[in-house]
Amino acid sequence: MRVHALNISKPKTIVYKGEEVFTGIYKVPTIESRMVRLLNIDGDEQADLTVHGGVDKAVYGFPFEHYSYYQEKLKQDSYETGQFGENLTTEGLLESDVQIGDRYRVGEVVLEVSQPRSPCYKFAIKMETAEALSLCINSAKTGFYFRVLNEGFIQSGDRVEVDYSNTNAPTVEEVHRLYYLDKKNIDALTKAAGCNSLAKVWRDEFENRISKLATKTSQ
Repeated sequence: MRVHALNISKPKTIVYKGEEVFTGIYKVPTIESRMVRLLNIDGDEQADLTVHGGVDKAVYGFPFEHYSYYQEKLKQDSYETGQFGENLTTEGLLESDVQIGDRYRVGEVVLEVSQPRSPCYKFAIKMETAEALSLCINSAKTGFYFRVLNEGFIQSGDRVEVDYSNTNAPTVEEVHRLYYLDKKNIDALTKAAGCNSLAKVWRDEFENRISKLATKTSQ
């Protein structure tokens, strides 16, 4: 496993359908070593901090293995790394295998998986087609967010090593499917809601669903 590419950007304003959109999704690769901090990577920023960034979404990773899948399905040419707005283009980490709470060491940096990515309209803008949104949701090829447990420097080409496997936790793919595609699976919802490593906003959502499902069952 390794960091295929490190991608960063400052937010910028673009014009979409006549409206100005402020976004940090336009990441570009850098070969320089960068400091990974509690809330972001030096040289990188999030635009709308009400839905992006924060401790649970400090660093975003996306598998390089998915690049060809999106290119084929969307009938698009090859992408530059950072195409999906990710900080880390990874190799060897897939949503079907990565579990919430898994920890990875990249040099001195320790990253903990916190949640899947929930794509928004800015993702469709970046991908230049609304089809990308449904493709991301239905395929569960979303990438994953990390919280930073130990700060340090990181760069393209660095090895990624497993620091801790949270073997009893759901995978990133399982959590994604619960959120979007398997909304009434109360057993799986209960397991996910009880995973303390899952970002609180996701646990709260699942607990709310469990409560509503239980109420309907009792009626």
